[in-house]
Amino acid sequence: MSTAKTQPTLFDAPRPGSNMPEFTVSEISRALKKTVEDSFGQVRVRGEISECKYHSNGHIYITLKDENAVLAAVCWRGQVGKLGIKPEIGMEVVCTGGLTTYGGQSKYQLVIQSMALAGVGALLKLLEDRKQKLAAEGLFDATKKRPLHYLPEVIGVVTSPTGAVIRDILHRLDDRFPRRVLVWPVAVQGDGAAAQITAAINGFNELTANGAVPRPDLLIVARGGGSVEDLMPFNEEAVVRAVAASRIPVISAVGHETDTTLIDFAADIRAPTPTAAAEMAVPVRANLLAQVMDCDMRLWQAMQRLSDERRQRLTQTARALAEPMRAIEPLLQRLDERVERLTLAGQGMLERRRARLTEAGAKVRHPRDTLKIAEQKLHNLEVKLQTALQTTLVRRQHRFESLTAELGHLSPRAVLSRGYAIVQTPDGHVIPSAAASQPGQPVVIEWNDGKRGAVVKE
Repeated sequence: MSTAKTQPTLFDAPRPGSNMPEFTVSEISRALKKTVEDSFGQVRVRGEISECKYHSNGHIYITLKDENAVLAAVCWRGQVGKLGIKPEIGMEVVCTGGLTTYGGQSKYQLVIQSMALAGVGALLKLLEDRKQKLAAEGLFDATKKRPLHYLPEVIGVVTSPTGAVIRDILHRLDDRFPRRVLVWPVAVQGDGAAAQITAAINGFNELTANGAVPRPDLLIVARGGGSVEDLMPFNEEAVVRAVAASRIPVISAVGHETDTTLIDFAADIRAPTPTAAAEMAVPVRANLLAQVMDCDMRLWQAMQRLSDERRQRLTQTARALAEPMRAIEPLLQRLDERVERLTLAGQGMLERRRARLTEAGAKVRHPRDTLKIAEQKLHNLEVKLQTALQTTLVRRQHRFESLTAELGHLSPRAVLSRGYAIVQTPDGHVIPSAAASQPGQPVVIEWNDGKRGAVVKE
């Protein structure tokens, strides 16, 4: 049997000369660690976050406090993504985990496994602070809201594929106006829900309009009712930013009519329920057909009224033109009056002129003398006119003869009369030089008195 000395424990007997067992620092540290972890292996601790440090390696170091004490806590990197909320200074939270000790500094701390806001009041304060922050960035600006397509060809739905929400939406769309629906299945609560919803919204926006999976004309982000905690994924900052940045118009349909989430403010329009979102997405086909038929009827009636009005105006115009004498008779009467007055005035004027002529005739010479004088003047004018005409003709004849002589001098025929000749091709083109002819070429020679054929020799 080995006689090697073993390490003392809490139950070792006292050494000689002492009534208490003796431990090393490591021994007491290990003993305390085991006691603490056995007694507080799974606890829930409520407190306010007074310090929150995000380490570069992904861990989060937190200090919780209440009115009388503080408690150090740590959340390891593997659990940070599962917390569901982002720890911040000033939050009142309930942390679930286990207590352990850190012997290197004689400290004890809480290893956090999950975290939740302490009560609805704290959660609502968090949401209000986040809402004000995002509103200050302009994510909720009303001027950025876009109108929905009147009749979208493709509708994208981001929701749980197994819940009643998608059935309600599809049923209402089928009742109102069937459209092509693309469902992007996501978790709508719990860990990872916000990341899936964000990925779905961004994924729909990355589709191409004419691709194998077409990009929707409208998005519906929907889920059924629930508690504030259940709806938290739709309050996450990443989801709100994805909705605000979407190039596709978005209808928010989360919860019941009294439920409000932050994506309601970022969406282009909020629907009180998922069913109402489907009603906003498309018109009622029967109503649309009735409206088209009503417009068609109203158009036909308007055209009929216009045709009747034009026909009535044409009839009235025709009636007005059927008896033009009614319009002319007053004018004829006025004309008769004017003619009568003009006749009387003419007769009076004629008598006055006759009297004046008689008076004047007594003062002037006999008309035969006047006539003889006029005849003499006319004869003189005829003589002058004949003289001028004869002079003009002689001058024009001389000018014509002069131009004719000049033209004769310039005529090629005048040159031919002096013994020259023109050499041409059989088709009448002039050969201007010997170089322009070829041996054996037939030519035509033209003199003043005729033409002869010839052949060019070398």
